[in-house]
Amino acid sequence: MFASNRILTLDVGASKIVLAEFVVERGAVPQLTRYGISQLGIDPENDSHSSAILVSALRELLREQGIKPAPLYMSISGQTVFPRYVKLPPVSRDKLYQMVRYEAEQNVPFPINEVVWDYQLLSGGMEQEAHVMLVAVKVENVMRLTDCVQATHLEPRVVDAAPMALYNAFNHNYPDLEGCTLVLDIGARSSNLIFIEQHRVFTRSVPVAGNAITQEIAKQFNVPFSEAEEAKKASAQVDLGGTYEGPEDGAAQQISKIVRNVMTRLHAEVNRSINFYRSQQGGSAPARVFLTGGASIMPYTDVFFRDKLNVEVEYLNPFARITVAGTIDEDRIGKDVHLLGEAVGLALRHSTTCPIAINLMPPDIVAMKTFRRRQPYFAAAALGVVLTLLTLWGLSRRTQAVLDRQLGVVNSRVAELDAVQGQLNAAKADKEQALGKVNDIADLVTRRTQWIVNLQAIHGCLLDGMWLTGMEPQPGPDGTVLTVQISGKGFEDKLAAYDTPEGTAIEQFRDRLRASGPFTEKTDITELPPSAAGDYRREFKIQLELTTPLKL
Repeated sequence: MFASNRILTLDVGASKIVLAEFVVERGAVPQLTRYGISQLGIDPENDSHSSAILVSALRELLREQGIKPAPLYMSISGQTVFPRYVKLPPVSRDKLYQMVRYEAEQNVPFPINEVVWDYQLLSGGMEQEAHVMLVAVKVENVMRLTDCVQATHLEPRVVDAAPMALYNAFNHNYPDLEGCTLVLDIGARSSNLIFIEQHRVFTRSVPVAGNAITQEIAKQFNVPFSEAEEAKKASAQVDLGGTYEGPEDGAAQQISKIVRNVMTRLHAEVNRSINFYRSQQGGSAPARVFLTGGASIMPYTDVFFRDKLNVEVEYLNPFARITVAGTIDEDRIGKDVHLLGEAVGLALRHSTTCPIAINLMPPDIVAMKTFRRRQPYFAAAALGVVLTLLTLWGLSRRTQAVLDRQLGVVNSRVAELDAVQGQLNAAKADKEQALGKVNDIADLVTRRTQWIVNLQAIHGCLLDGMWLTGMEPQPGPDGTVLTVQISGKGFEDKLAAYDTPEGTAIEQFRDRLRASGPFTEKTDITELPPSAAGDYRREFKIQLELTTPLKL
């Protein structure tokens, strides 16, 4: 077994990381040789130290499993990426990129220079309508993860999205299924829905998953998040109701009812996604469902969705056509198989031609890799320079006499050039002064542009039926604006449609602002007058805290 046959895969989730080592022989499928799983234990409401925790957990896994550095294929959570599906007219391959880039600029909800994006042609091309999947992620989000990986002396070769890696694993292990299949990946912060139908694929991420159960347990029993997580792992199961015999313990009964409530919410999101897939993407209703993900193994989860969706439900086996080394304990991998789908999909990126092969590598790492590939050419060029210099040195010995005779002429010319040098220095000083003014103007334009970005972000977060009535920057003593007070109104009947037990329409607007990018988590509602009976509108005021302070 040569070192070049080894590859590593890393799936970075919201609450855990999975690191796996595969051996890939020429012309064969990858073989899993070792793996490790580490629970990060990050409270979703306080993840300020998540990078340090991730680096520590990854180093510990490398040490515990005895895994040495090798080419790394990693995936990031589906919650952090923005998949978009567009249709393009028949076009040649050389023009396809230009059209896809234009669509990316129109569909990605951030400036194109602030994201890493890639695309996959799903079907069509030069003679048929092209179906293209766009995938984008904010540069800062993916760089935070790649920086953590590089801190452990690993070098990522591919940065994939978890739903796409899971799709590749499914496609390899279940190649002969007909009709539409839904892969439901129930994670910690989000659940990924992957619709697979012939050459069609559609993904969606919904924010209903394992952490929602933990947070409800913490609220119900008034305990910290970590304690609620342990209670969930110990007692959580889906209450099926009816003649179902639930747990006898009272606390466990309450937890099972909480699980059912959250699963009911997830089922509603699944139904909405199915309807959207059928109406907007022209797909079929799922004929079967495969479950995977950390929160999918709670007892009776498969029974719950089988009853609700009225289709066959089973657990995804990513090793149906992938081999596992005999050194791995069967009982251990049997307990962890629901967490290894992404790891298998990433390994397939190295050994086979996958139907979806996106790469969300940050530009800085791409540039560094390009430089490394060119280093041999730089070395050859340097050697050529050295040989040239040696040749010139030999020639210089012969021409030394001639140069001595011309030295007097040169000295005279130097005196003339010194005078010219004084003029050049004065011109250089004038140039530097002009550049200073240009930089000042550029800074002013940048601040003006940032105000426009902030306004676009606010407008993009407005719910249907809302409008702004005022916006007041609140500068500090030095003229720097850190907070902005906005006021607005909304039609009562339209806003009422957004109200849920988890939050009012105004609170949802506030949460959108927090998640939009330009504003911090301290953005909050400052004034919300109660609506009188029969009033047709609501009024509100919200104080925005800017991520990047600006000057008026």
